[in-house]
Amino acid sequence: MLIETTITLGKIALVLGAVLSFTLFLTWVERKQSALIQDRIGANRASILGVRALGLFHPLADGLKLLTKENFVPASADRFLFAIAPFISLFFALAAFAVIPFGDVLRVGEREIQLQIANLDIGVLFIFAFAGLGIYGTVLAGWASGNKWSLLGSLRAGAQRIAYQVTLGLSIVGVVMIFGSVALDDIVRAQGDLVYGVPRWGILVQPFGFLLFIAATAQTKRMPFDVPEGESEIIGCHLEYSGIKFGMFMMADFVESIMVAAVAATLFLGGWQVPYLEASGFVFPWGATWELSHLAVVLLQVLAFALKVCAVSWLLMQIRWTLPRLRYDQVVRLGWKMLLPASLVNVFATGLVLLVIG
Repeated sequence: MLIETTITLGKIALVLGAVLSFTLFLTWVERKQSALIQDRIGANRASILGVRALGLFHPLADGLKLLTKENFVPASADRFLFAIAPFISLFFALAAFAVIPFGDVLRVGEREIQLQIANLDIGVLFIFAFAGLGIYGTVLAGWASGNKWSLLGSLRAGAQRIAYQVTLGLSIVGVVMIFGSVALDDIVRAQGDLVYGVPRWGILVQPFGFLLFIAATAQTKRMPFDVPEGESEIIGCHLEYSGIKFGMFMMADFVESIMVAAVAATLFLGGWQVPYLEASGFVFPWGATWELSHLAVVLLQVLAFALKVCAVSWLLMQIRWTLPRLRYDQVVRLGWKMLLPASLVNVFATGLVLLVIG
């Protein structure tokens, strides 16, 4: 029992460390990627002992700045709810990673360690349940601030997340129908099957579902769907926040982006699966083989999953810096009148195809 608890705590520490480290790295990527798009140099001033390292020290400087800034609380605010709102947003964003498999099984002696914190039979439902609960953080932040503009921003955030979470859920129903499970580990393993020598990844059997999933990432409240935080309109659910509390809201947005990327990689890009990589090594359809040790296979699987998450994160960042902000009415119209009907059509079409092929 003690060993199992230690292993679980170790996996939690590993996942949290990787996600939070990648969050810091994404703040640097966002600056550099936007700079390249806008023909700028980007952040490159922070240095340690004269070493700038292409601006990689800026996330550390940002963290120190947020920790040392004044923790302002409005006089009309509900102090308790005002304080816990950023923790709620960050907690539920991080909790969703508990069911995401980042590798197959690691064998240490006679013990097998599944590279997943919790292998739940309802993994997909768990993710969307916790992603939905994250709305409480933004709504409480706006209401507890005692500011009507913050409240307006939180109401915008709530309405937007509800509108797009429906589409987000329906966009993966096709994947669930094809692979016959809502357990993420089962879905990943099913994507390793070969059909005419081609892996059966979710993006190949559900390309329209993948596009809808990416389009429904308005849950992250990032451009072009950042109307809940419209700085130019002096509206935002965290308008009254400063210091580390503001930093936690910003971190929650990045963590949600990573979570969306991890779910997309798991459901549509094969998760930790590497084409033609089996437990013994690479086995190619034309008969060639390349044997690898068990540890090498596991490392390749974890690396493949990490690269897929990075690729989707880059895609989300590219969308964020390419498309202009939509008006609020455009955001709602896109969610309810375009993406939702399209996702329903995708579900019905998937069911019809499965019925025909039997």
